[in-house]
Amino acid sequence: QVQLVESGGGLVQAGGSLKLSCAASGRTFSSYAMGWFRQAPGEEREFVAAISWTGGTTYYADSVKGRFTISRDNAKKMLYLQMNSLKPEDTAVYYCAAALGSRGPIVSVRNEYDWWGQGAQVTVSS
Repeated sequence: QVQLVESGGGLVQAGGSLKLSCAASGRTFSSYAMGWFRQAPGEEREFVAAISWTGGTTYYADSVKGRFTISRDNAKKMLYLQMNSLKPEDTAVYYCAAALGSRGPIVSVRNEYDWWGQGAQVTVSS
């Protein structure tokens, strides 16, 4: 069982930056593929970014590529999402997620994630 707790959300003006953190429990964090998703009101939960077990491979949605950076610290059991040049359309609840190692080193499909955090609200004002 894995528990995930996000932090770092908030209100920011367009063009600003925020850094989300996700603290994970469990002894085998380094064997989980990790990802970030987001869900705006009335919308489906969508993929934002994913990172492999070791952090050596990352993958981004086109909408955030070049602005967001996903990273992880396996020793601290932490996942991060640095968000720069934020836009009003980035407003959403952001979720971190973990996938069993058997899913593969990096996972971008929502239904292949096994555990989810409770979410952190990010609001970008224009």
